[in-house]
Amino acid sequence: MHSSSTGPSDSERSSGLPCMRWPLQGLRRLWVVLVSVPPPLESSRGGVRSSVGGSGSSGRPRWSRVGSAVAYTPAEVRALTPVRESVEKRALLPDLRDVFLCHAWDDRRGPAKELHDLLESLGVSVWFSEKDVVLGSPLLREIDKGLAKSRVGIVLVTPALLRRLQGEGIADKELSALLARDLLVPVVHDTTYEALREVSPLLGSRSGLNTAEDAMADVAGKLAELVAL
Repeated sequence: MHSSSTGPSDSERSSGLPCMRWPLQGLRRLWVVLVSVPPPLESSRGGVRSSVGGSGSSGRPRWSRVGSAVAYTPAEVRALTPVRESVEKRALLPDLRDVFLCHAWDDRRGPAKELHDLLESLGVSVWFSEKDVVLGSPLLREIDKGLAKSRVGIVLVTPALLRRLQGEGIADKELSALLARDLLVPVVHDTTYEALREVSPLLGSRSGLNTAEDAMADVAGKLAELVAL
């Protein structure tokens, strides 16, 4: 009488190797489980990242560098995100400066020069009238070319700039051109947004950075991250 046992065969016993018999249906279930486990998401900067989109659970903007010590407020992230998106869209355009620095003439050797030097020390290329306008060249035309050849416009808002805007001088023309583009970040220094709104409600409606909350060096660090590609 032949047994219907599913135990090991004579050849399997003779091999001396352990033998396990899995029901075919059980093997199929195991295969389905194995292939159903999703792989971890890879970060563009290496390593594994969370599947949560946006700025992540830490509240840091997506363009912030790995290991960066620069800290942002939620309001700054909201204000700077559209500018960052515009920077990325213009990334492939050739021969662009990172930043056009709009400032009052009175600030050219004070806070404007300080901000310019800080940005340049962080590897940011800056269009700055003090060095980019050649003596004898038409100033407004040079400014127009500088605006066209820059990824982002920075407006250094100081008491001197507010006075210049009221006088409708060259700074006013620069600002009008920048306001026509979605590439503008106000940096308020030694004044307030309330004072700015009294002179330029349109510029005052745009959130930016403020040296009353961050040192000028920290402001420059945020701007450098914003335009880094």
